[in-house]
Amino acid sequence: MASVSEKTHTKGQLDHHSNQNNPNNEAYQLNLDNHANQLNPDHEEYWRSRGKEKPKK
Repeated sequence: MASVSEKTHTKGQLDHHSNQNNPNNEAYQLNLDNHANQLNPDHEEYWRSRGKEKPKK
């Protein structure tokens, strides 16, 4: 992974970079949950991410 330098990035950019892989960050957890939902055929998001409707049981 490439390093990020204070000389070339703003504080906001450095903070964003740190939060992307921080499991204590809410956005990180929401991203993981969304990814899991898109892989679960029992979840609405699975079908929505494929542009289809969930089949009726």
